[in-house]
Amino acid sequence: MTPERYAKILRVLSRRQPTLTVLMDEVNKPHNLSAIVRTCDAVGVLQAHAVPPRGGRLADFEGHTFEATSGSAHKWVPVQRHENAVQAVRELQAQGFSVLATHLSQRSVDYREPDYTRPTCVLLGAEKWGVSDEAAEAADLNIVVPMFGMVQSLNVSVAAATILFEAQRQRLAAGLYDSPQLDQAALRAWAFEWAYPDLAPAYRERGEAYPALDEHGQIVGG
Repeated sequence: MTPERYAKILRVLSRRQPTLTVLMDEVNKPHNLSAIVRTCDAVGVLQAHAVPPRGGRLADFEGHTFEATSGSAHKWVPVQRHENAVQAVRELQAQGFSVLATHLSQRSVDYREPDYTRPTCVLLGAEKWGVSDEAAEAADLNIVVPMFGMVQSLNVSVAAATILFEAQRQRLAAGLYDSPQLDQAALRAWAFEWAYPDLAPAYRERGEAYPALDEHGQIVGG
C-alpha cells in the first residue's frame, strides 16, 4: 500500500453515498450487470443489491466476464444478494430507503421528479420481463424515462445510468459530495477493506475489529 493509493481510497470513500443504491431484479446478462455496477461506482454508490436470475446464482459477479466488463468496479461496489424482489424492497424500506421502480403504471412519474437527495434505491427489472407487478406495487413510486421513438424502453444498464446520473446531479447541487456521508468508524472500516482485501475476511471470520491504519495506509504496529 503506497501513500498515494491510500490517499485515493480515502478521497473516493469521502464521496461515497450510503443513502443511494440500486436493486437489480433478476438482471441476467453479464454485460448489463457489469455496466450497472460500473455506473454505481462512478456516481458514488457504496453498495448495490441484486436478486439472482431465475435458475442462477449471479455467478457472473465472480466470473471473468464480469471483471472484464465492469472495469474492476465490482471490487469497490459489493453486491448484496436477496431471495426475491418484494422481500428486498421491504428490507430496504425498513432501512429508510424510498424504492423507485422503473415500471410503467398508472402511478408512474418522470424519473427526474423524485427527490434523490433522500435515501433512495432504484429498482431495475430483468431484460425480458422488467420489474414484476408485485415488486412495482411494493415500491414507493414507479418511474419512467420518457421515450419518443419507436422502441418502448432503454437497455437496463442505460436506464440505470440515466437515472443514477440524475441522482448524482441532485446530490451535487445539494452538496452531498462535499463532506463524507460515512461516519468516521465506517469510513475507517471501508478503508481497511479496500486497502487490504486479502486480510479483511480473516478479521471478519474471527469477529475481530480491523487494525488501525496510519496516515500512509500502513497497519499500526504491523
